[in-house]
Amino acid sequence: MPPFVFFLIQLSIIAYALVAGVFLAFSDFIMRSLATTSSQGGVEAMQVINREVFRWVFMTLFIGMAPMSLIIGGYAWTNLSGPPALLIMAAAAVYLVGCFGVTVVFNVPMNEALARMELTSDATRAYWLQTYVPRWTFWNTVRTIASTTSAALLLFGLLWLTQSQVQQA
Repeated sequence: MPPFVFFLIQLSIIAYALVAGVFLAFSDFIMRSLATTSSQGGVEAMQVINREVFRWVFMTLFIGMAPMSLIIGGYAWTNLSGPPALLIMAAAAVYLVGCFGVTVVFNVPMNEALARMELTSDATRAYWLQTYVPRWTFWNTVRTIASTTSAALLLFGLLWLTQSQVQQA
C-alpha cells in the first residue's frame, strides 16, 4: 500500500471517530437536556445549533468523509483483496449510507422543518416534543453507530492488512 493511502486511511479512522463522538454527545445527553428545557428554549437552542453546525471543523469532517469514503472504498475495491478489502469497503459503505445518507434523508429535513417554525406556537411545541426530539435522536443514534462502526471496520481492515503484509515479508 502506498504511504499516502496508508496515511489517508489512518486519518479516516480518526475522522470517523470524531464524527461519531459529536453524534454520541447529542444522542447521549444534549437532546435529552434540550428536551427538559421549556419547549421554546429547546427549539431555540436547536435552531441555533443547526445554524452553527456549518462552521468549518465539523462540516469539513462530516462532508469530507463522504468523498474520502469513496476514495478508500474504491482503493480497496481495485487494489486489495480478501478480508482487509471487505472490511475497508464495508467501512466506507456504512459511513456513506448509515451516516451521510441518514443525515440527508432524515436529520436535515427535520432540521429544516424546525428552522421554519415559530418559537411560541403550540404546533412547534407539539412537533418538538412528539416528533422532532424522539425521531431526530433515533436517527442521530443510527449515525453514531454507523460512524463508530466505520471507524472500527477501517481500523480492523488496516490492522489485518498491515499484519498480512508483515507476515509476507
